[in-house]
Amino acid sequence: MPVFKTPFNGYSVRFSPFYESRLAVAIAQNFGILGNGRVHVIDLASSGPVINELIAFDTADGVYDVAWSESHDSVLVAAVADGSMKVYDTALPPQANPVRSLKEHAREVHGLDYNPTRRDSFLSASWDDSVKLWTLDRPASLRTFREHAYCVYSVSWNPKHADVFASASGDCTVRIWDVREPGSTMIIPGHEHEILSCDWNKYDECLIATASVDKSIKIWDVRNYRVPVSVLNEKIKVAALTGDGVGLPAAVAGLAGALFKTKMLVSCSYDMTVCLWDFMVEDALVGRYDHHTEFAVGVDLSVLVDGLMASTGWDELVYVWQQGMDPRAA
Repeated sequence: MPVFKTPFNGYSVRFSPFYESRLAVAIAQNFGILGNGRVHVIDLASSGPVINELIAFDTADGVYDVAWSESHDSVLVAAVADGSMKVYDTALPPQANPVRSLKEHAREVHGLDYNPTRRDSFLSASWDDSVKLWTLDRPASLRTFREHAYCVYSVSWNPKHADVFASASGDCTVRIWDVREPGSTMIIPGHEHEILSCDWNKYDECLIATASVDKSIKIWDVRNYRVPVSVLNEKIKVAALTGDGVGLPAAVAGLAGALFKTKMLVSCSYDMTVCLWDFMVEDALVGRYDHHTEFAVGVDLSVLVDGLMASTGWDELVYVWQQGMDPRAA
């Protein structure tokens, strides 16, 4: 399967919502602590296991996340460590980019998500404990959401309700928001430690997954969120004792919610693995991929090709593969 080598450590990978073969990758030098960044836009070759670079954009600071526009097939937004967001247009040459720079956050921007329903707005999550709502036709944010008590790592729009989104924070909570309301509408005290990622089920707008430093993934139904629907950590103790590598022996870094099957999700972890789960069965772990040699921190599922997955990590590699296949097999 195709593999792409980057010059820096990978942080995020996202499939285009318009092109089956196109992805964007966010990378940062020196593990994102200090140094430059870059956004790669890559294409899968039509024949053979090859990934070609379409264009790349350099930044003075590391890039932690990318999000494709849902209304313009050549536009994407990058989350940068200096607290800004850069807007790029792949139809223009590198020297004409970025077409816009948006900066209001006081600290690093760590997460982005474009509204898949309304298609005209996106969210940014920052280590300054806030979330901001943006549109590309305005130089300033439309609104700032400030209730979290610590870094906000991830944001995710609801797949069916255009005004509803979730935010995951280091304060160990996930908050559900409606942009028409003055404050959050729901607080889920989901984990005992920092929550690093959240994502809605793309087929069921009531289900949301959260991933945490406590090494677990939890599935919540927002209609009754006092107890999770499923907890994907049953085999952690077994793994720790036997060393068989099953389960989640390290913090879960990222999630991609159910896309090609209603009860499936994919996760990546600091134990260097990518795992595929069916969260409604007893033996939830469907597939485990150990192709990365450093922290796996970015993962995505294609919305256009069933079972097509991508991951990136601190080993400076991007893998794209089909469910059930070995990501390293040429």
